[in-house]
Amino acid sequence: MTAKITIEKATADNSHEVAVMVGELLSEIMSVIGVQAFNFDLEETANRLKDFLKSEKYFVFIARDDGGNAIGFVALYESYALYAEGCFGTMPELYVRPEFRSNHVGLHLVSQAKSFGASLGWKRLEVTTPPLPQFDKTLAFYEREGFAITGGRKLKVAL
Repeated sequence: MTAKITIEKATADNSHEVAVMVGELLSEIMSVIGVQAFNFDLEETANRLKDFLKSEKYFVFIARDDGGNAIGFVALYESYALYAEGCFGTMPELYVRPEFRSNHVGLHLVSQAKSFGASLGWKRLEVTTPPLPQFDKTLAFYEREGFAITGGRKLKVAL
């Protein structure tokens, strides 16, 4: 039997519990790929998230089980590009705690992200998967939710 799932928009007061899940997400990715790809400090992440949420430049939705426990989250921010025909949403993080991954929590979070983006007039929503092929199941999930591969790889350079 699937537990009742609720989705709520995060406030600055939720920063610590979301930051804990960010740490879980990054730890899982690094464990699977065997590379120390991220630096993570819980307090710094919680403070950064608090600032992002207060400035309303970053949006987070938290999934909760029927006991009110945080079981996942999705983060979004507004982006701009000529190729995208204007403003669109970027989904930098989506995480569901492993024990809840077969309960459609990710589906609820992505659905919330799409609705929120549409309400802001975004033309599209973009996401980058964790490294492939280790996260092929993540790619398959996004494809089931209507995302299409647009090519390329995500690259970064430290400044």
